[in-house]
Amino acid sequence: MATTLTPELTDNADLERFGYRPVLHRKLGRYASFAAGFSFVSILTTIFQFFGFGYGFGGGGFFWTWPIVFAGQFLVALNFAELAARYPISGCIYQWSRRLAGELVGWFAGWMMIIAQIVTAAAAAIALQVVLPSIWSGFQLVGTDTALTSPSGATNAVLLGSALLVVTTVVNVVGIELMSRINTIGVTIEIVGVLATVALFFTHTDRGPGVVFDTSTAAPGPYWAAFLVSGLMAAYVMVGFDSAGELSEETKNPRRVAPRTILTALTVSGIGGGLMLLGALMAAPSLDDGKLGTEGLAYVISSKLDSPAGKVLLACVAVAITVCTLAIQTAGSRLMFSMARDGKLPFARRLAAVHPRFGTPVLPAVVIGVLGIALLVVNLGNAALFATLASVCIVTLYLAYLLVTVPLLVRRISGWPAAETDSGERLFALGRWGIPVNAAAVVWGIAMAVNLAWPRAEVYTPNGGGWWMLWAAPLFVALTILVGIVVHRVVVARPAAAAAPVPQPA
Repeated sequence: MATTLTPELTDNADLERFGYRPVLHRKLGRYASFAAGFSFVSILTTIFQFFGFGYGFGGGGFFWTWPIVFAGQFLVALNFAELAARYPISGCIYQWSRRLAGELVGWFAGWMMIIAQIVTAAAAAIALQVVLPSIWSGFQLVGTDTALTSPSGATNAVLLGSALLVVTTVVNVVGIELMSRINTIGVTIEIVGVLATVALFFTHTDRGPGVVFDTSTAAPGPYWAAFLVSGLMAAYVMVGFDSAGELSEETKNPRRVAPRTILTALTVSGIGGGLMLLGALMAAPSLDDGKLGTEGLAYVISSKLDSPAGKVLLACVAVAITVCTLAIQTAGSRLMFSMARDGKLPFARRLAAVHPRFGTPVLPAVVIGVLGIALLVVNLGNAALFATLASVCIVTLYLAYLLVTVPLLVRRISGWPAAETDSGERLFALGRWGIPVNAAAVVWGIAMAVNLAWPRAEVYTPNGGGWWMLWAAPLFVALTILVGIVVHRVVVARPAAAAAPVPQPA
């Protein structure tokens, strides 16, 4: 009698062909997979964080950085979608890179991505400071100045962010099903919040769409320089769409679902974010009173909807920040688990252990939470904390992306990929557009990494500081690489630990 395999058994058999036993719980459907990528990007979180930054440098004209960055990142997403269809494995950046360029390149791609995700989780968590004190003054536990660029605001942000990281760590430990439910509900609330915010802005406009050509409030100097700085806002936002790939081993039918949700998460974020930016510029009570550059979207919402409904919208932002931090930590823990499973990290056996009941890699989630809090505490009271954290982590993340797109381009020139799997199933493919799209993605990634890391005083030392703060991004990247070299040597020097994958329970 013929035996019909269930979809989950088929997915697990597919994973075993890559040499891994299925130990994570496969619970995620299409919407949950989309939610993982969308919540990592989290336009409500990041636009609320960075709108003032972008407007402060570029004025209304900074709007155009959004479609430019979206187009560049969509090129990267197209390549990632193709890889997600062919390598549906957790820890995708590491797995893709090592299968394209070998163990060494793959290891450094994974290492840099882990560091970026730890710092990104910390940077996302402190965004609670942008909204919670606006909802209720009792959330301002330290001082009275709520601005992230003030000493009291930065200190309070560390306290709120640390509390959030404790909560997200607990959720990640308990299991993917709870995380998925919270994330899915949170993303739904975030989407409703985005739609409500856009509707509020477009029904309370003070000027027309021509505001996107207004550069009167831009920073002094040549506008092209101010425009490049303001573009960092969009660059900070549109990352993490690859999270659907990070959770491939917990996704049903990942070869088909993950590519679609990677592209969908970025596209929905791009459209929703563009409408929010345009609406905010049209609805702002004033373009030149300084508040739009310092208070950002919270200023526009409060001025247009100074009522309980306005508080509800801000509460939606707080929910978005929570699920954003949760998604980042989840993706990071799966990447750490994936590398440890291959014996590529110190304490690999412990990091690769999966809780028999919860079906989660517990220790990676705890490590990311603890390191994120430690990073915040080390920077306690630093008024430049916000911009510095954001910049250094995103530079590292863009470099990790390049360690995928560059080897992929080399492989494409040699004829990668085949259009079908071993079973004959047709997969998402760019076809004849593969090489030009991939080449453009590489050029884009290099340009953005340079723009992000450039030592600008107005970004890294807005209130003064030492030379090391000005050069924080390149120094952080150099330190990440140096520490990575040491860690890699230590791991590789122990062949018994590094040569074979860590055994997984059946």
